[in-house]
Amino acid sequence: MMQESIAALAAEITTAALNNSAELDAFRISYLGRKGRLADLFDQLKTVPNEEKRAVGQQLNALKQQAQARFDEAQQAAEAAADNAPANPDFDYTLPTVPNALGTRHPLSLVREEMLRVFARIGFAVAEGPEIEDDWHNFTALNFPENHPARDMQDTFFVAPVSHAAGADNAGATGDAATGAPNLPHLLRTHTSTVQVRVMETEPLPIRRVMPGRVFRNEAISARAHMMFHQVEGIFIDEGVSFADLKQTVYYFVQELFGADINIRFRPSFFPFTEPSAEIDITCLICKGAGCNICKYSGWVEIGGCGMVDPAVLENAKIDSDKYSGYAWGMGIERIAMLKYQIKDLRLFTENDMRFLRQFEAL
Repeated sequence: MMQESIAALAAEITTAALNNSAELDAFRISYLGRKGRLADLFDQLKTVPNEEKRAVGQQLNALKQQAQARFDEAQQAAEAAADNAPANPDFDYTLPTVPNALGTRHPLSLVREEMLRVFARIGFAVAEGPEIEDDWHNFTALNFPENHPARDMQDTFFVAPVSHAAGADNAGATGDAATGAPNLPHLLRTHTSTVQVRVMETEPLPIRRVMPGRVFRNEAISARAHMMFHQVEGIFIDEGVSFADLKQTVYYFVQELFGADINIRFRPSFFPFTEPSAEIDITCLICKGAGCNICKYSGWVEIGGCGMVDPAVLENAKIDSDKYSGYAWGMGIERIAMLKYQIKDLRLFTENDMRFLRQFEAL
């Protein structure tokens, strides 16, 4: 029986068609592959009587060599034929090559990277966090009272409550464990301050971090507002940190990004997570401070907010507010990009209009 199978397979190998690459590949798989017919015969060798195994094994080895030689010969012939094939007479080889159409960086990516480079030069490392957050990291730990308007459905995109186990898998959130609550409302983060809380909870002091990322707010889309935008926030916590340190950091950033001739002012403001707090204004880049419709004829435009980290926020993160102090700030990347490149419509950043995006190829 074994002899008949060997003879039949030898006849097939001798007569198999090997005229193209498809037939070559089929031959290799069928006869030389690890699950091919030759391999099956080698597996059946163990059923052959011991006195016949030597002779049958020699026949199988010879058959395998025959199949391999047939395959190698046909493959070499096919390669030689391809090398000697006449050139396509219908193709003009003197034509220039087809140029590669290279893409370009998005203006928001360009500005984001430039902002991070400026802060990196003064020791700020990057930290990132999840975009789906819990109430603790987005509001409670940042000193937002329960009746704060930002908690309303009109301002925040809430998602269905997630159980503690599911929340850890789906959102990467640890707020349930941090507060001991079994089930917290989850939401699309409204600011990257959530990452500040996570850094304060997990990293050793001192902390010097910047947090870039995408945030979401329930706002009508217009030339000046969008429901999705990008922020870069920062935080520095150590012993003896003062508002003077914050001012010098902001001065350095603005002058590195916009030029040494840009003036800066701090306007008193209020944020739940900083005290004292201030808005950051710079000279209007359109009118150079003379007054125009962009700056509402004031000569100043706002680029972000800042302040000293509220002691309650430090305590929420288990940081001794009697020993440590810190400052934080936040800026919209879209706002910085609009000022830097004098873009007047926020919607251009998300419409993917190639006419707009190609203007930044040189950058």
